[in-house]
Amino acid sequence: DSDVDAALTPKACIAGVEDAFRSRGMGVSQPTGVTGVHLTGGGVHVKAAALAPDLGVFAAKVNANFPANPRLNGLPTIQGLVMLLDAANGTPLAVMESGVLTRLRTAAATAVAARYLARPDATVLTIAGCGAQAESQIAFVHQVRPLARVMAFDINEEVARSFATDVTRRLGVEVRAATDFHQACRESDIIITCTSSRVPFLGPGDVPAGAFVAAVGADNPEKQELDPALFAKGGAVLVTDVTAQCAELGELRHVIEAGVLTSDEVRAELGDVVAGHRAGRLDAGEHIVFDSTGTPIQDAAAGAAAYDRARTLGLGTW
Repeated sequence: DSDVDAALTPKACIAGVEDAFRSRGMGVSQPTGVTGVHLTGGGVHVKAAALAPDLGVFAAKVNANFPANPRLNGLPTIQGLVMLLDAANGTPLAVMESGVLTRLRTAAATAVAARYLARPDATVLTIAGCGAQAESQIAFVHQVRPLARVMAFDINEEVARSFATDVTRRLGVEVRAATDFHQACRESDIIITCTSSRVPFLGPGDVPAGAFVAAVGADNPEKQELDPALFAKGGAVLVTDVTAQCAELGELRHVIEAGVLTSDEVRAELGDVVAGHRAGRLDAGEHIVFDSTGTPIQDAAAGAAAYDRARTLGLGTW
């Protein structure tokens, strides 16, 4: 994991993930595969994808997600491996730890979405959930929208205070612990939710005009962070990473079940926006939500970037 962390700088990871979404939007990315198995206390999912043909890389990721691991077993919530293959002849190229890769490629997708969907003058961010994902989310968004202030909220106030102190020191961005999440959101240009919540907590009264929301937490049908009323007529517009997947696993699933939107009313997939085929933000006052469920092309892109830089830097065991 330390080698993956050293290889995947924010700049390299964002560039790789952005290119992968662009390829998807241009229709040149290869088919992907996703499957999952529920287990007692958690589950395992497998995601597989090849990048655009000229890049010649295939990646398969096996991730185990056991939310109680830190508390019960002293282990990470997510554990797993990525296997990288040469797509031209099937030769294995690398095996790498997947927890760090997953965290970084998820943050990279948020950064790409913020680059295309947040207002250019966005400088204030509120983040909900101060777990392992949160610092990367802030660091990567800071690459595309220089942040003047960050407000961090967690249901455990002490965790938020400690997080704010540590991240301020490491990133050089002013991070404050927020005790009133809803008020913090109303003062923000960018809102990121990265929790394991199964009860929606962000509603229409929390999102100011022109704000960009990245909903990162919902990656299975049981999870939900956003109130579907956020998307009621005249409310927020929705951009997805993969619309069909979001309709099964993401916030879009709950919005459809509430009868507020259909899949056809999603404005665009992120790849279509990056490729210039669909509109992203139409005006400065729009509320735009990015439904981020995580795609195999992100794993392949991040894996390829890590592999290339590991070869250059001499990281890993050969």
